[in-house]
Amino acid sequence: MSPDDLAAQLEQLHAAAFGWALSCCGWDRSVAEDALQSSYLKILDGRARFAGRSSFRTWVFGVIRRTAQEAQRRALLGRWLPFTRWLLEPEAADGRPDPEAVLLRADEAARLVRALARLPARQREVLHLVFYEDLTIAEAATLLDIALGTARTHYERGKTALRRLLEETDR
Repeated sequence: MSPDDLAAQLEQLHAAAFGWALSCCGWDRSVAEDALQSSYLKILDGRARFAGRSSFRTWVFGVIRRTAQEAQRRALLGRWLPFTRWLLEPEAADGRPDPEAVLLRADEAARLVRALARLPARQREVLHLVFYEDLTIAEAATLLDIALGTARTHYERGKTALRRLLEETDR
């Protein structure tokens, strides 16, 4: 793949790649930016090479995940930042953000982040890849380097646990 083609494909995946980097870096924006930049450098300078054994998107997400894990091992970081910063704010009829809707969405996002943080890492990763990055369970399994059956188990258990945790906060 030519460097121009590679750069064009990375540009198309950038928004999803950044979302995945955020998830891999515990929602720490600066760490995610560093991990994403390091991943892009690995890809563009040839240290990470696409061999065609998976989709390009899955491969890029794998590079990002491994790069983020390396950074976390070095820095021992794991703090979660509020998820609400990356949510789109709803607008009122006059085009300005609707304060009531913003507060409601912020509260719901905070509940979701707290519940996701309580899940085991593997369940959280599979759910993020399937729900937020629109990967199939098979693609998530490939990216996480686990068996398809294991990914399905983490997916189902993660959904069940997340539902239970969210119901607990409703009471």
